[in-house]
Amino acid sequence: MDNLLRQLYQDRSTDEHTLGIISVEKRDKQDANTDYFDVVLLVVVSEDKPDWEIKHYVYDDYKVAMHLVNTSQIKDWLLNSSNRRVVDWLMNGKVVFDRNEFTKNFRQQMIEFPHEDRQKRIGVEFSKLIRRFADGKSLFHNGHYLDAYNQIVHALHHLARLSVLEHGFHPEVTVWQQVKKIEPEIHKLYSELVTGGESIEKRLELLLLANEFELMTKTRLGSAHLIDLMKTKDGPWTIEELKRKLESNDYSLDVSILLEYLVEKGFVDVIKQETKGRSIYHRFYVVNENS
Repeated sequence: MDNLLRQLYQDRSTDEHTLGIISVEKRDKQDANTDYFDVVLLVVVSEDKPDWEIKHYVYDDYKVAMHLVNTSQIKDWLLNSSNRRVVDWLMNGKVVFDRNEFTKNFRQQMIEFPHEDRQKRIGVEFSKLIRRFADGKSLFHNGHYLDAYNQIVHALHHLARLSVLEHGFHPEVTVWQQVKKIEPEIHKLYSELVTGGESIEKRLELLLLANEFELMTKTRLGSAHLIDLMKTKDGPWTIEELKRKLESNDYSLDVSILLEYLVEKGFVDVIKQETKGRSIYHRFYVVNENS
C-alpha cells in the first residue's frame, strides 16, 4: 500500500505551501486514534492556506484520511488541548516528507516545550479548571448531583492536564496514564470519583473539598501567565483589554471567572472608576503588589 499512499501525497509534496507530511497507521481494529481509518496522512501547510481540510479515500477496503492543517490551527490545538490526537500524530507518526526540516524542528520544539508556550497552556487549563469546578460546586449545592458529577469529572481532567504540563510534557489522549506516573494522588482522586463505593452525593462532597485544596496549591502556577501579562502594563486593565491580549478564544472565554477567583484569593485587586451614571463604576484590574 506504500505506492497508494505515495500517489496521494506526492502532489502535496510538490506544493510550495506544504511544510511536512506525516503518516499515522492504525495500530489495531479498535484504534480510534485514526478515526478507524487504516492510515491518516497529516499534511502540514503554511498559514496562508485554509485552517483545516479533510479528504477521505478508499482503495479496495483500504481507507485513508488526509488532514491538511495549517500551522496556526496546529498551534491552536496544542494550546487549547482541543485535539490531543495531533500530539500523537506529530510526535509518533512516520515523516514521509519534510521541507527544510520543518517537521524535525517542530518535533524538537515540542520536546523542549519552551517556557512561554508551557505557561500559556497552563493558564488555559487552569482557567478551564476554575470554570468546571465552579459549575460543579454550584450544581452540587442545588442538588443536581449527576450534572455536578459531569462537571467535576471534567475539572479533574483539566487538573490532570495541568499536572502533565507542569512537569514539562504535552497532555496526550492517555492523560491518566501520564498522571498516574507523575502525580498519583490526582489519579487517586479520579479513581475515587468514578469507582468509589459511596453514594454519588458523598463522593462529590469529598471530591469538592479535595479539588478546593488542589486549586489552592496550583493557583500560583496556573495564574502565572495572566499575572505576568498584567505586569507588562503600568496601569490597570479592563476585561476587554485582557480578553483581546490573550489571543485565544478558549482562554478568553473563561478569563472573567479566573479574574474573580484571583480577586477573591488576593492575587488581583479591583480599581473602580466613575462612569456618567450615579454610583456606577467601571471595574479595572491590577496585580496585587504582594502576589
